[in-house]
Amino acid sequence: MHENAFIGRQPILNRQQQIIGYELLFRLTGESLSAEFSSDMQAGTNVLVNTISNMGTDWLVGNKLAFINVAESMLESNFLELLQPQRVILEIVETTKPTAELLSRLKDLRAQGFGIALDDFVLTPQTLPFMEFANYVKFDIQQLGIKQVPALSKELRKFPVLQVAEKVETKDEFKQCLDFGFDCFQGFYFAHPETLSAKVINPGYANILNLLNMLRNNAEIRDIENALKRDVALSFKLLRYINSAGFGLSCEIQSFRHAVTILGYQKLYRWLTLLLVTAGAETGAAPALLKTAVTRGRLVELLGGHFLDGQEKDNLFIVGMFSLLDVLLDMPMDKILETLILPDPVCDALLERSGIYGPYLELAEACEDPDMLEVPRLCENLLITPDMLNRSHVQALAWVEEIGV
Repeated sequence: MHENAFIGRQPILNRQQQIIGYELLFRLTGESLSAEFSSDMQAGTNVLVNTISNMGTDWLVGNKLAFINVAESMLESNFLELLQPQRVILEIVETTKPTAELLSRLKDLRAQGFGIALDDFVLTPQTLPFMEFANYVKFDIQQLGIKQVPALSKELRKFPVLQVAEKVETKDEFKQCLDFGFDCFQGFYFAHPETLSAKVINPGYANILNLLNMLRNNAEIRDIENALKRDVALSFKLLRYINSAGFGLSCEIQSFRHAVTILGYQKLYRWLTLLLVTAGAETGAAPALLKTAVTRGRLVELLGGHFLDGQEKDNLFIVGMFSLLDVLLDMPMDKILETLILPDPVCDALLERSGIYGPYLELAEACEDPDMLEVPRLCENLLITPDMLNRSHVQALAWVEEIGV
């Protein structure tokens, strides 16, 4: 029964809005809910640890951390020894009691190199003993109410902990928490920002859109070469990309024609879609958002790749990645699609989450929701098992770290 747990994730950001880690969320499917909570937690944790240890923690490369919720049963188990302590922050859930045994275990875990976070924390004489072992303290700002937050935050300043504002849902809340002096942030605001009205597309974007449309129309290689020459930044990035180790070419690229020939239209198209999304960095889009878009593209591609192949896989990637273009470009999706020549099924997916690709995008988006309420139903409709989903998820994160977005 309890093999059926799905992994979700939510990014945790620093004050510069860069991702420092992910809270890995796991949700068990319906049939496991009859078990009592402790075994339920154990079961979920079991899956989580197996997933992480079986898939290797390579995707937590660089300085990314995994924040994992742990109940008392998990803290006492020897599961934890399977994880890489330097990469893992154990989140102590708020129902945990600071018994002498538990505090001794925390001391031991800290000595092994694990980080400790206190989830939904409120400082009371009962919870005070935890502060000796905590590296992070997380405040649920919705539950506390934003008015209560400054005083609580100030009270914890005397302890050497990083403060994390959780459930940050709007730009305004983010700004307030930044002003209160929080170190880290987590919440829907970073994964699902709201879209504003249309704005002019800047030249960088216009050139990429133009090239994408030319490739879709199978334009002459000479015309593509000329279009590339008109944009210094674009051509520089393209040559740097091709000459990077990824291609392992024995020869240096001589010309744009050479570059286009080597890459082929398909790969060039794919590279440009990646560039279209990451070009947002120059326009001041949050780095976390760019990463979410690229991860989503890869995840949609991997999920759909179980059932579709060839050209369809490229379309899946584009669907996932472009699903945040409205936010990145700050304009409605239908207006963006007027500037792009895209196949109808791609447009259906982006506008209505319908057609052949829509359900895969819907599933990828559902994985970004901390409650993951829709995940089991969507997986069932698409015949995707928890194992397929979790593997794809971890592979998508690994890939994004590898390409270094």
